[in-house]
Amino acid sequence: MPRMPHEPEAFAESVASMLRRLQPEHSIQLAGPKELIVDGRRLDLENLNRLVNRDPERGVEIVEHYLEHLFSTESMVLSSATFDFAKPRIMPRIQPESIFNHLTKDQVAHVPFVNGTVVVFVMDLPHMTVSVTTEQMIKWGVDADTLEDIARKNLDRYVPELSVQLVESREGGKAAIVSEQDGYDAARLLLSNLHRRLSPQLGGDFFVATPARDMFIAMTGDPRPFVDRLVSRVQQDYRRLPYPITDALFFVTRDGVAGTERLDQAEAA
Repeated sequence: MPRMPHEPEAFAESVASMLRRLQPEHSIQLAGPKELIVDGRRLDLENLNRLVNRDPERGVEIVEHYLEHLFSTESMVLSSATFDFAKPRIMPRIQPESIFNHLTKDQVAHVPFVNGTVVVFVMDLPHMTVSVTTEQMIKWGVDADTLEDIARKNLDRYVPELSVQLVESREGGKAAIVSEQDGYDAARLLLSNLHRRLSPQLGGDFFVATPARDMFIAMTGDPRPFVDRLVSRVQQDYRRLPYPITDALFFVTRDGVAGTERLDQAEAA
């Protein structure tokens, strides 16, 4: 039996071809190295890729079984999910506004954020995440602000004892890195206690970089050589990592999160 390609984009193309064969009634587009757009909804292929890498000899069989299970489960969830079922499972994700180049904006439950991003909502299920649509939001009788409040509270409870790696440079700058690798690292920018949790280690207000979904780096605003090195690294990560978000810094204060200029502009200031 032929193997699934190892290279991410070729893997995604193969999955798309299989999905078109298994689910010909759906509209399927490639949207990145590890994701598809299916009927305007994002399908994350990262978990599937991990499953195949554990047993590459059975790759095609694993993908077919996964897709059949996924679409039967998703159809059930979409048609029958009540608000009581969804409420404890709703989680936030920060996305660039460019996602609406592939998705219909009016169909995606979201709220605007800063730095050219939006906060979208997903239902976190055992083997997948399912996007929350505006149709579901209307069915449940809630608005996007209510979803945001629920999602932020669920995020607070998701990993109550967050593991933070603190790094100090020889110049005296400090960075705090969160790497839970659970799909919500960048979303930790939305934690209600973020400033209270990190300001003692970082000496007050601080900046946060979320170049991609699975990256969160909080940092002091000086000294300059330290900041410049992190700025360069964030720009590289933004260009190379899957699920990019932004190469702009967020400024975190006791009063909330504000946007900043893009990093290259901030450097020149």
